[in-house]
Amino acid sequence: MEKKFRRVVEPWIERINRVFVVFAGLLILIMGFLSTYGAIRRYAFRSPEPISYEFGCIFLLVSFVLANAAVERQDRLLRCDLLLDRFPPGARNVISNIVSPIMGITFFGIITWISFGDALRALEIGQVSRSAWPVPLFPVKLFIPIGYGFLCLVLLYRLVLGLFHLKEAPNDTA
Repeated sequence: MEKKFRRVVEPWIERINRVFVVFAGLLILIMGFLSTYGAIRRYAFRSPEPISYEFGCIFLLVSFVLANAAVERQDRLLRCDLLLDRFPPGARNVISNIVSPIMGITFFGIITWISFGDALRALEIGQVSRSAWPVPLFPVKLFIPIGYGFLCLVLLYRLVLGLFHLKEAPNDTA
């Protein structure tokens, strides 16, 4: 059952994860160019340019949100090794593969729900940024529930795998 579940779900999670990571990486690259452009305009030409700073902040937010699921896939997001190392291996497995995903799904699920409502509200009222060049905020705000929603799916996948391993654990010791 676990192998069939992995065979069906794993490729989809990996594809989406790869797309998000590549997109986040491209945004970070663009941020670097925008920061360089803004600094050259400010210091070399004495002509400050606020748009590069604003886009840099927007791209930073989007790249952070989209990369969280990739960090979780590497088992490095929801961990506290300082405390986890003090537990026996069985308890460590339950905490990291069942308790942590449940807590993460709860926390990030709430963030996803609230941020989706906020994104819809931004679309409804036509919210734009307060700058020299007003940027529509709906697309930016929509990336938050997309990224955290995918993180919740990754955590749910981890939880299901943890439950499969929990179910198998008594059979391994016999």
